[in-house]
Amino acid sequence: MEFPVINMEKLNGDERAATMAKIKDACENWGFFELVNHGIETELLDRVERMTKGHYQKCMEQRFKEMVASKGLDEIKDMDWESTFHIRHLPQSNICEIPDLAHEYRKLMKEFAGKLEKLAEELLDLLCENLGLEKGYLKKAFNGSKGPTFGTKVSNYPPCPKPELIKGLRAHTDAGGIILLFQDDKVSGLQLLKDGQWIDVPPMRHSIVINLGDQLEVITNGKYKSVEHRVVAQTDGTRMSIASFYNPGSDAVIYPAPVLVDKQKQNQVYPKFVFEDYMKLYTTLKFHPKEPRFEAIKAVSSAV
Repeated sequence: MEFPVINMEKLNGDERAATMAKIKDACENWGFFELVNHGIETELLDRVERMTKGHYQKCMEQRFKEMVASKGLDEIKDMDWESTFHIRHLPQSNICEIPDLAHEYRKLMKEFAGKLEKLAEELLDLLCENLGLEKGYLKKAFNGSKGPTFGTKVSNYPPCPKPELIKGLRAHTDAGGIILLFQDDKVSGLQLLKDGQWIDVPPMRHSIVINLGDQLEVITNGKYKSVEHRVVAQTDGTRMSIASFYNPGSDAVIYPAPVLVDKQKQNQVYPKFVFEDYMKLYTTLKFHPKEPRFEAIKAVSSAV
């Protein structure tokens, strides 16, 4: 069972059809794939990695150690072994309000976010092509009155003395749309659940890992699935993870694409709801199976 790696350069030549088929298979059977030659310069990625690790060592590492010391390992086992901060890019950036970020690092993360946003929209159009949806359908579906929501979670997973007791990040599916991850290429830990087995997402230098969130499962009426994943804490090395979430706008109304429901010749399986209502549910049920969330949102959203 080989983890799907997509070489985006091949979309421009004779191998386009085979590459699109590979993306289709990854979306239907994995919910995850890894991109190489995705168009984001390696030099930019190297700077992002260097500055993110530097920021953690300078501003966050000591704080994490103090938190662990004050709580003790027993108390932490129901938490995630991670040190994080969040940046919002769209609809309105909050990058200037985040404390402790060097000016140079802020500027760099803004540039990186711009490239990831473009890549996310390119990928959504490739998904449209594979699904037989008109170009731009998914981007439009994500647009609330202020466009999509886009943000980045910057995480470091420090070495853990008792990885058998504590998860780096507990198993969950992602609530949103499409997720783009730039991860450490030396320290592994990310795993996805496939056919009842936990499978490692291989760390590859300069790659971007893509996974699909719950909203794409709803819009495709279950043709594509969001997949459960977790981070396993490691005893050696600190793992860097920069996950960017291209999500619907808070007031976007999400529902299965009618053309896909017709194609599948079945009644609509997934509910229609306002994204913000789903997020309210998700915050309390993140580490629970997604199916009860879909059921619960049906009750909340029957009026939409």
